[in-house]
Amino acid sequence: MGVENPRELFALLLSDVRQNSARMTEMLSEISDIAEDPLVTDALEESEFVAEQDLAKLDHCFELIGEKPVKLRGRVREILLEEIIAEASDITSPSARQLYVLSKAIQLIHLRIAECTALIAASEITGNHKVQELLESFLADHLAAVERARRLIRKIVEVKIRERSAA
Repeated sequence: MGVENPRELFALLLSDVRQNSARMTEMLSEISDIAEDPLVTDALEESEFVAEQDLAKLDHCFELIGEKPVKLRGRVREILLEEIIAEASDITSPSARQLYVLSKAIQLIHLRIAECTALIAASEITGNHKVQELLESFLADHLAAVERARRLIRKIVEVKIRERSAA
């Protein structure tokens, strides 16, 4: 697909993020199953909920710019998921597995943050402020998800330190 102007680039980037959002929900569900921990599962379910809301926001962005999403070939997330599942299967310690899953979830969310940052910049170029506002709320949701995961990692580590000190 050739890109001749900022508007076409924006539609292409938006399509990529839309396609990835659809898959992100499934991926977070799959990796939360690996953690086998209710706290981690709850945190990742919140991120799944945010990812589901992303679809509605992105669809609204397409409506606002008068475009439809295009199908792209991206396989980066599929490869990441395969690696995460393979590596997690080798981790026998429950707390180590929890930390691993959370760290990988944070990596996936940071991909979303990077995509959103690029989309916001592209929306500024195209001058569509309503779309920009939607994307900024999208970004805020993902920044909050990273912070929740970071707090949960800190909590898991604190519990393990207390357990080690008590032993």
